[in-house]
Order: sequence, then structure tokens, then C-alpha cells
Amino acid sequence: MASKRRPTGTPANLSAPASASASASRSKAEERRTKRLAAAEQARRELAARQRRSRLMGVGAIIAAVVVVLAIVVAVGLMHNQEGAKTTAASDDVISGVTSIPAETFDKVGAGSIKTLPNPITADPLTANGKPRIVYVGAEYCPFCAAERWSLVAALGRFGSFSGLGQTASTPKDVFPDTPTLSFHGSSYTSDYISFTGYETQDTNGNPLDTLSADDEALFEKYNAPPYVGTSDTAGSIPFIAMFGSYASQGASYSPDLFKGKTHAEVAEAMQDPSTDIAKNVDAMANFFSAIICKATDGQPGNVCTSSGVQAAAAKLPTS
Repeated sequence: MASKRRPTGTPANLSAPASASASASRSKAEERRTKRLAAAEQARRELAARQRRSRLMGVGAIIAAVVVVLAIVVAVGLMHNQEGAKTTAASDDVISGVTSIPAETFDKVGAGSIKTLPNPITADPLTANGKPRIVYVGAEYCPFCAAERWSLVAALGRFGSFSGLGQTASTPKDVFPDTPTLSFHGSSYTSDYISFTGYETQDTNGNPLDTLSADDEALFEKYNAPPYVGTSDTAGSIPFIAMFGSYASQGASYSPDLFKGKTHAEVAEAMQDPSTDIAKNVDAMANFFSAIICKATDGQPGNVCTSSGVQAAAAKLPTS
């Protein structure tokens, strides 16, 4: 087969180089096209991967949010369903430990460092059966009531005796949860010197207990507010103690944190030891309560009212 004839005047040696150059250009163009396609494919893959991660993160965030919400719901449910301590009869050891504190312990503690004291008031004399009377209003769920009861029982134990005292703890749902304490609900008090009425209006779980008499309700409403105690924001707060028409107090005299992690027996034991923080606060406040009682009993009984601990507290009592 004959070769095709070239045009006249075209040098035969120029035909091969031109063909090679064109082929090289096509190869480079193809290479660039391949690179562009590869880069585009890589970008597409990276975009798809980012989109998958974004979807997964979104789903993860939703799952995390649901978990958090469920945890909150469960925690709140557990908190609301958590029952407080059941009130039982106070053990003999606890009652004895609180109401039979040695005079030497009271005297060593003295006035302690108590800053929150009952306020002097001018009111009609508070009496019952011819005796000067104390009225306490609190509730078993209340951590501040839980703290103050220890001092009040210790003081009253110097002038008479209790029967039917209970022991319980404040609610686990409030500040200072599960503060160990005693309870006046169902108890009675006997004394040759004074009369005492203790109301616990609700139990540890908020159920109703004692109802104030009409006269004591009026007493509570009138004197548990300024100018007698507290501020307008704290009017009606508990614990509230009215003493003989001459003193009234609202709230706790020291922090319930003193009793954190303690059993009733451990509190009673600590009250016997004047070196403990519990004795320095609880027993000192008992001296202040005793000093107020001694004012109402004209200094009787003498062994209590003339003791150095009560005298130290009496010297620091506010007067009207």
C-alpha cells in the first residue's frame, strides 16, 4: 500500500516533532483534568464526611440533652419521694445525757460565744396554772428548730422533767438535711417552777401534727414579728419561743451544721464535754435560757440560778 503523498514544499523532517508536541500537550491536559477530578472527588468525600459528623454530633447532642433532662427528672423525683426520719421515742441514754449535764460543764461553758439571743419584750404575763409559762412553736422538718431544741430541753431539764420526748431528724430536702434532734410532739413537762407547752406543727415529711390553741395562735401571730423579733421578711418563722411575756426568740442561736453527721447519742455525749463545739454552743444557750427562767422564778432553784454559768449568761442578757 503506497504512502500518502505530502504537500509540495513541506520538509519531511518537520512532520514527526509536531506530532510529538501535540501528544504531549494532550497528555498534560489529561493529567490536569485527572487531578481536577481527583481533587473534586476528595472535596466531595470530605464534605460528605463533615455532613455525617455534623449529623452524628446533632444526634449526640439531642441524646445528651435527653439524658440530662432524664437525670434531672429522676433526681427531682428521688428528692421529692425521699422520706424523712421516722420519729421514735427518745432513748433513756439520750434524755439522760441532755437533761443531766453536770453543773461543772455548764459553768465551764458559761456564756460561750452566743451572739443571737432572745429579745426582751413587754407583753402581758404568760402563765398557766399560776406558774410562769414558756410556749415553743416549731416543726419536726425544720433544721433550725432541730438545733434549738437541744438547748431548750437542756435548760428545762434543770427546772423539771419530761416524759414522752421523741427523737427524729429534720427533713432531708432542706438545708442542713437530717439534723438529729428531739421532738416535743406527744411529750409532757412537769415542774414546780414553770409551765411549758411545746408545739410541733408538722412532722419531718410535712404532715400536720399539733394545732395551736386560739390564744397561743394569737400569741404567735403578734409576737413573732417586728418590733418584737426578726424582720418583716422573717415574720412567722420558726422556731419561735415566747418566755413569760418578757422574752421572745425566733430562729436558731447557732448553726445546725454543728450536728452534721452526728447521732442523737453522740450529740448528748458531746453536750457533757465542755471542750466540744457542741457544748460551747448548745450548753451556753441553755445557760441563757436558764437565766431567763431564773428571772421568772425569782432565782429558784438556787443551785441553778446562782451557778457561775447562769450568772455569766445573765450578765450578757439584753434588757429592755
